[in-house]
Order: sequence, then structure tokens, then C-alpha cells
Amino acid sequence: MFSPQGPTLRELAVQALSSVEHGYDLLAPKFDRTPFRTPDQVLDAVVRTVRPLGPFRRGVDLCCGTGAGTGVLRRLCDERIVGVDFSAGMLAAARSAMPDLPGAPAVEWVRADVRALPLAPAFDLAVSFGAFGHFLPAERREVFTQARAALRPDGLLVFPVPAPPRVGSGLYWALWGFDTAMRLRNLLWHPSFVMYYRTFRLPDVLDELAGAGFTTGLLPLSDLGHRPDGSPRCALVVARRT
Repeated sequence: MFSPQGPTLRELAVQALSSVEHGYDLLAPKFDRTPFRTPDQVLDAVVRTVRPLGPFRRGVDLCCGTGAGTGVLRRLCDERIVGVDFSAGMLAAARSAMPDLPGAPAVEWVRADVRALPLAPAFDLAVSFGAFGHFLPAERREVFTQARAALRPDGLLVFPVPAPPRVGSGLYWALWGFDTAMRLRNLLWHPSFVMYYRTFRLPDVLDELAGAGFTTGLLPLSDLGHRPDGSPRCALVVARRT
């Protein structure tokens, strides 16, 4: 699937019938050869948008996966970088793909659930890419509370959010169909595999961030283009620990 080096249909099926943790352990060796990895153009746009908000000394990548977002922190932070994920397989892939570089901060890899982060409030910047669909809406407030607890006062949590697809478009129906299939799968099969696209509504997310103790704003990721009405195709949520 996706490329000759990517996962097979059978491998994806086995992953989809596993728990989230075990599923990503299975997918980890081929994850970066799927469309699920955050594209480099998104990562580059985030770096360019976040850099003027610094400087940053210490950064943490929440639900780091194979380390795409951790690479963003390497370009933005001067002293310490931590990648956190609960999949041992994804952390192993990240560690293999990101060796220490002369002059760059070393990366620490921590296996943990972001709903219970074992981190002191020492970070200037927290990032996350493509992970929030793995949390039910009722869980997100705790995820944001834990992220806030890992930040020093005035620290930032940032993550990109795409503009919602036009109602009735092909992408709209594709996401609707995916979420419906996932709900049916979780109704009929255990353990559950939580991954939903249409539950991450920006107004709800901003309210949850405010409830967790952040002040929030949006910055356009203009490098990623604009929709016909002139609005950005993707924006960056910037949440500051108050």
C-alpha cells in the first residue's frame, strides 16, 4: 500500500484490529512510507512561523511517533529536546532515524502516555503533529492540562490545524466515511482503536485549551496556500501557558 516499501493491505488490516499502542508498534518500521506521516512542507511551515516567537531553549514533542515533529524542535531549540510516545515501536524507529548530531541538542526519548506526563514544568515549547484524533473529546482537556504542566510559565504549545473540508466535497465524505467505519469497528471489535478525524472541531479545542489554562491564538501557515475565499488552508494554534 502507498509505495513498494510501505505496509501491505494485510499489515494495515492487522494494525487496524489491534489496540492503538500495539497497532503502532506493528506499523512503526514502515510508518514513514505512508501518508500518515506529517508532510515536510507542513513541518517547514511550522518552523518558519514559530521561530519568530522564540527563542526557545527546551522543547517536547507530544505523541512524537517516528520523530517528524522532534526534528522541528531540533531546528528551534538550543538545549534540550524530548520526544514522548507510548508506542515502543515508534520510539525505536524515531531513535534509529534521528542519531545525535554534532552541535545539535541530543534527543531524549520517553515512553509515556501524554495523559500522565512524567515531566517537570521545564519546557519553553511543546509541539504535536497529527495525534489528537487518537483521543476522545472527553480526554482532550486532560491532554492539554498535562501539556500545560510540562511548560514553564509563558511557554507555548503549538500544533497545526487544517481548514475543514467543504461540506459535500470528496474529502468531507471520505472523512465522514472513515469515522463511521471506525465507530462501527469499535462497536464490534475489541480492543478499540481510537482514530477520528471529525471530532477535532476548532471552536471546541480552543475552549478546552482555555479551560486547561492557556490563552490561545491562531497564525496562518501561509506557505501552505489559501482557499478560494482567501482563508489559509492550514493554521497554527498557539497556546500560551498563563
